[in-house]
This record gives sequence, C-alpha cells and structure tokens, in this order.
Amino acid sequence: MSIPVTPENPLALIAGPTASGKSAVALALAHRLEAEGRPAVIVNADSAQVYADLQVLSARPSEEEMEGIEHRLFGAWDGAEACSAAQWAARAKAEIAECHASDAVPILVGGTGLYLKVLLEGIAPIPEIDPAVRAAVRAMEPADAYKLLQIEDPERALMLDPGDSQRIARALEVKRATGVTLGDWQRAKAGGIAEEVTLHPLIVEPERQWVYDRCDLRFEAMLDNGAIAEVEALLARGLDPELPVMRAIGVPEIAAWLAGEIEADEVVAAGSQATRNYAKRQFTWFRRQPPPEWPRVHPDWESENIDIGAAFASLLRE
Repeated sequence: MSIPVTPENPLALIAGPTASGKSAVALALAHRLEAEGRPAVIVNADSAQVYADLQVLSARPSEEEMEGIEHRLFGAWDGAEACSAAQWAARAKAEIAECHASDAVPILVGGTGLYLKVLLEGIAPIPEIDPAVRAAVRAMEPADAYKLLQIEDPERALMLDPGDSQRIARALEVKRATGVTLGDWQRAKAGGIAEEVTLHPLIVEPERQWVYDRCDLRFEAMLDNGAIAEVEALLARGLDPELPVMRAIGVPEIAAWLAGEIEADEVVAAGSQATRNYAKRQFTWFRRQPPPEWPRVHPDWESENIDIGAAFASLLRE
C-alpha cells in the first residue's frame, strides 16, 4: 500500500526534449537541496530509461553519473514487459509518496510527456471494449467510420483529421461500447496527483539546432560505447519485435545493420535522424501541452548554466 501524499509535499518536475540537459539540471537541484539538509531523490520519467536492457541507447545514467544521488525507476522494467503510461504512473506515484514519507524531495526528470500527463491528471476510467464492437468498427472503411463519428461524437470528429483512422476508430468504438463519448470519459479522469502535491515544474528548451546537433553526437558516441552489443543481447532474447524495447530509437537501425540490410554508415544516419525526429515531436508536445504558467528556460549551454536558485526559488525557500 502506498503512503498518501498531501498538498504540502513538494514535487519538482524537470522536463524537455531528449539531449536538452535535463539530467544535469536535476542533479544540480538535488545537490542544492542536499546542501540545505533536504534529501532528494531523482525519479525517472523517460519511457526508454525504464528498461534494464537499454543502458546505452537510452542514455541512462551510470552509477558514477548519478553523483551519489538516489535514482529510482531507472532500468526498473525488463524488456520482455511493456511499460504503459498507467503502469509507470502507478509506480511513480508510490515512489513519490515514499519520498514524502521520509521527508525527501522527489525530482521527476524525463521527456515522456504522456507519462507526466497521466501521473498528474490521471487516466480516463474507460472500461474494456466489447471485442465484437471493436471488430465491427475496425472493419469499417476509414471514410465511413469518420462519417459515423461525425454523427455519434461530433465534438471528437471536429478534433480529428479525417485520415487519422486509428483515433477515429478508437473514438467510435468507445462511444458504441459504452454509450459515453471519449471526451466525457477523459473529463472524468481519475488517479492524478496534481491536486495532492505542490508542483515545482521547469521545462528545459535549449535552441533547437543545438539539441539536434547533440542528438547526432550522442548517437555516434552510443555506437562507440556498447550500443551494438546491447542490441545483440536484445536480439538473442528473441523478444516480440512489437515490444517497446525493440522499437526504441537505435534498436531497429542497429538490428537492420546486424542483419546485413543496411551499411554501417546508414546506421549512423538512420539512428541520428530517428533521434532528431523524436526530439522534434517532444519540442512540439512541450510547446502545446503543459499549462502556460509552467516556467521555461532556454539555456545556451555553451556559455551559461541554469540558475537553479532562480528556477526553483519557491522550492528552495520551503
């Protein structure tokens, strides 16, 4: 049983795109808190770093890189098990509660927006969809499904592109199976902790090209520091190729090279491009999804560091 959190409990949240320097900010905050006599624990909110199999390709910090600060939910899942946002949020909620119970300050750090959203806002309590309803909806032509959605859930239809067949089918099957629209289910979200903690968020957004350049350098360094052996070990396990760990950035690209399907120089190009594409999606998510009042920093890592005292002034005054 997890220990309930209370409104007085602080929760720092450091988010942003991959390779933006979030981990360095989290460590700096943790050291600052500990210097003030307040224990700090860094809690992972990155969907790749949860897997034990992805030490190198997820850029998961080593023991040395943790700098003596306790880290949790890093490498906590075996690659044979998919870690959903709901599963991660349940574990994170328990870890945060344990931190508060021991008077430690939890510091969430990561770039998986969906994880953070589910943790803070909860998840819609949609019941299991009747397989017959699902099969009937999925058998429809996308254009027909969209026309029906316009009739049965016009609010959702207006939000979706007519070509987004997957989301259209999901909205239609929910309405037909439950009699309630997806939007109404989502407005009835449950289990979030946003109202139960004192949140101290910070979004780290360096200049976009700097992040892209760093993505390229990081992927090349991964290849030189064990990424190939990491993928070889994954392939040797014979895991389902649809598992998240097998679709993580770098795994399909290196696997294709090991199978002789692409040349060595193509691995670098493909892996770097996949990393940049992921960073681009994260930039978009963090621009649109978080509340507008969440503070943002746009550091120039070449010349200056983030002022931790200013960025977390309210937390450090507690």
